[in-house]
Amino acid sequence: MVGKPRLRSAAVYGKRDRDGFIHRSWMKSQGLPDDSFEGRPMIGICNTWSELTPCNAHLRILADHVKRGVWQAGGVPLEFPVSSLGETQIRPTAMLFRNLLAMDVEEALRGYAIDGVVLLGGCDKTTPAQLMGAASVDLPAIVVSSGPMLNGRFRGQTIGSGTDVWRLSEDMRAGKISEAEFFGAEAAMSRSAGVCNTMGTASTIGSLCEALGVALPGNASIPAVDARRRTLAHLAGRTIVDLVMHEKPLSTFLTRAAFENAILVHAAIGGSTNAVVHLLALAGRCGVDLCLEDFDHLSRDVPLLANLAPSGQYLMEDFDYAGGMPGLMHRIAGHLRQDAPTVGGVSIGTVAAAGEVFNDDVIRPLDNPVSASSGTWVLRGNLAPGGAIIKPNAATPALLVHSGPAVVFESIEDFKARIDAPDLAVTADSVLVLKGCGPRGYPGMPEVGNMQLPQKLLAAGVRDMVRISDARMSGTAYGTVVLHVSPESHLGGPLALVRDGDIIRLDGPGRSLALLVDDAELDRRRSLLPVPPPPPNSARGYARLYVDTVLQADKGCDLDFLVGSSGAVVTRESH
Repeated sequence: MVGKPRLRSAAVYGKRDRDGFIHRSWMKSQGLPDDSFEGRPMIGICNTWSELTPCNAHLRILADHVKRGVWQAGGVPLEFPVSSLGETQIRPTAMLFRNLLAMDVEEALRGYAIDGVVLLGGCDKTTPAQLMGAASVDLPAIVVSSGPMLNGRFRGQTIGSGTDVWRLSEDMRAGKISEAEFFGAEAAMSRSAGVCNTMGTASTIGSLCEALGVALPGNASIPAVDARRRTLAHLAGRTIVDLVMHEKPLSTFLTRAAFENAILVHAAIGGSTNAVVHLLALAGRCGVDLCLEDFDHLSRDVPLLANLAPSGQYLMEDFDYAGGMPGLMHRIAGHLRQDAPTVGGVSIGTVAAAGEVFNDDVIRPLDNPVSASSGTWVLRGNLAPGGAIIKPNAATPALLVHSGPAVVFESIEDFKARIDAPDLAVTADSVLVLKGCGPRGYPGMPEVGNMQLPQKLLAAGVRDMVRISDARMSGTAYGTVVLHVSPESHLGGPLALVRDGDIIRLDGPGRSLALLVDDAELDRRRSLLPVPPPPPNSARGYARLYVDTVLQADKGCDLDFLVGSSGAVVTRESH
């Protein structure tokens, strides 16, 4: 038998005074009976539903199934909205507003008298932001992701969201397909509710939630429109009540071991590079010591086993049918921190032991990986003293060690204006360098790091080049792309000093990124750098706060004053 927990909500709804009257009376206007306030846990359902976030457009349906589970377990479900960040819709970038959503979640969880929360997210930045906000309050919490959309189908072929956008776009620009063919793929690619059906950022984060132990098995891969996704939501409703009754806050699960499991799984699934900044930011909220090098060191012995686009052949629907995350964790069980607990009440080791694989081509065995090199390589050198990253399994192997002359673009506008110019001085050996796209300088660190290649090189058959920037790239993208260069160019980092023709040397296996210009010349260039102009649209409001306080990519791009936690205590009343 579970002892009677200390319900946080009782301090508000259990008060026998005027304040208690106010709190209960207005809630009763929604039809809640008296016994709703007599020892039942109040469960928040934090919903990022929005028609401007197509990935999350079905979350109201899932919320109803969460409510069924909460009622069934003896709790009182209370759904509430927070900001929603549609990765493909919001401008200038969803990343700019990730921390705003985290603030929204944190203040809602602290301010409302709830005992636990179900986090309904999915689209790229929604789930990391919800977890960051929840971690800073540290109530019992569980994640229910929106799930991936169905496989895309176009002209008899399977196509994956994002990944095939980049591929088809390059084919059209190279003259291999017509505009009609390119635009004909739009509806065929996104044909149901849910997140990208490739192993993009959203599916990566959904997977890592299972590895972190904060979501139930199946969270990452069950398709958004599958009845089992609604069952998962129902079970999550039951589970959150159990977590409250057993007094297990989010910090029970978000331990160093959990983050190590997330990094190990990230390597095995060929996950999005965006997960690096999100895990670093989340660890900062939890007080877990995690650094950039952890992603490199921990994943060195873990091969790529998930044969999923953009690093492989299949899509998330296929991954689910092949065994999903439990099946994949079964394959890498020897690498996992098996004692790490999960919200389901069993250890990660138990989840992995129960996993099965039903298609060895989708989830490869250890002796037949998609690639022996996976995870994230962390590069350092005089061009990236604060670090940079590259995703080796998305790169062309021959380009992972490369030297070439820089072709420099000072801004995204400069890049768009000149990349297809016939007289652009560029060859296949050149290194494309893009400045001004870091956390502060853009602002919001856009997903433009996988720069499109010059049209004249595409027409000549070139399909990859070394590209370097202080930006990010979509989890659905691919190529030999060096990202997250820190410190960013807007702050006068070494990237700001690169000029056309400078030789840059990338040595991926050696983990180095070097600008082959002597120190004296770099010092001279540094002395000539102008004061950068303020980033666009950053003079007021949240953008001003963001620009003034955002940390660099190697620290997770959180706002400096949000690192750590404030807890759940509220000492004053509103009346």
